[in-house]
Parts: sequence; C-alpha cells; structure tokens
Amino acid sequence: MKKQIKIISILASCLMLFPLSTFAQNSCCGKQNPYDNKTQTKGYYTKYYGNKPELIKLAKEWYESGEWRNGFQKADADASVNLVDFYIQYHKNPAQWKALFDFIAKNNLLALPKGKHPIPGTALMISVEDSENGPLEKRGTESHYHHIDFQYCVKGVERFAIIDHYTSTPNCKYRPDVIHYNYDPSRTKFYDSTPNKFFIFFPSDWHIAKVNNDTDNQNIRVIVIKVDYVE
Repeated sequence: MKKQIKIISILASCLMLFPLSTFAQNSCCGKQNPYDNKTQTKGYYTKYYGNKPELIKLAKEWYESGEWRNGFQKADADASVNLVDFYIQYHKNPAQWKALFDFIAKNNLLALPKGKHPIPGTALMISVEDSENGPLEKRGTESHYHHIDFQYCVKGVERFAIIDHYTSTPNCKYRPDVIHYNYDPSRTKFYDSTPNKFFIFFPSDWHIAKVNNDTDNQNIRVIVIKVDYVE
C-alpha cells in the first residue's frame, strides 16, 4: 500500500510540471495528425486542427477578409501564426483584440518611450523593448497558459525559435503564468520577425525570442502585448 501511495505521489508531482493545455495540444493546422508516427519524426509545433477542415477554411477566409485589422495595415500575420487559434480567440475576446489593433494602428511605435503603456479602455499593457538578439543557447524557452503573446518587431530583425513538443520537456512548474523547457535544438524551427509581419504565440506555441539573426545588426525594437487566453 505504501509503495502504491509513493508511486501516485511521484506521478502527481510530474503532472504538476505540465500546463493543463499540454494534454489537449496537437500539431499544426494542416493535415498531419500529431499522433501519426511520420508526424512525430517531423515534429509537433502548434495546436492541430487538421480534423476540422471547415474551421480551417473559415479561419483563413476571416483572416484574408481583414475583419480583424481594425485599421491596422502596417503588417500581416507571419505564416507561422495558427490562424484557427487566432480566429477562435479573437471571437471569444473581441474587445481586447480590437483595442490592440486600434492602438498599434494609431500610434507611432518607433516614437513610443521604452517601457510599459496602458491601452486605453482595457486592462492590456503594451511593452516597448529596445533590446538585442543573442545566441540561441543563452535565450530562454517559454509558453503561457492564461495569456497569448502578441509580438511585433518594429525595428530590426528579431529571430524566433519554435520548439518541438515531442522532444521538449518542462523543466519547472508554471509560475505565475510561464513555463520553461528543455528542448532539442536540432528539432527547432526559426522565423524572422521584421516590421512587415507580427507573431502570435498561443499556449500551444512553445517559443524562444530574441535569437541572433544572420545580419550584422542585432539591435531591435519590439512591442509585446499579452492578451487574455479564453477557454
């Protein structure tokens, strides 16, 4: 009996390392099933909606319509953004998303002082960071459960790394709303953020920010807005 209790205790401790959403996370919006052996070889990077083709179509049409822009024309979503998650979260929380795009459409993001600024009429804050990229091995991994990272590099080139779920494991507990991972660099995908595109990282998008790009200039200005994730 004591042995069984000990085993249950160990399992419970291990489960505490994972966000609740981890067990519902899948792969990408494409047709690859994350539970297929071939897909496991290629990796698993964002929530899977391949079994919902009508939802994928609806999300793509909604995105292409520009309904979400609210006057924002400076950039488009990067190809890595999970459009189904974007569609779902936008419609669950339109007030915050509309305020976000309205703010970045109407303000000179290069002229905003460094630091945090409230977005009027909401609880959202925009964080303006004048920073620089660094070596991959010195940058931290992260994902969030209660918030979505909207990230937009308005000056320079910021490189993001997206890590594979199959070969990554949490190395800490969630606190207060962030968790970090051990990961396999060889299974990592890289995307460059420039002023003509923005990135959105949902709970299923485990990522690394501010990674060295291939240019001689690593100086960047980035804005980060944390939007509430609605279940």
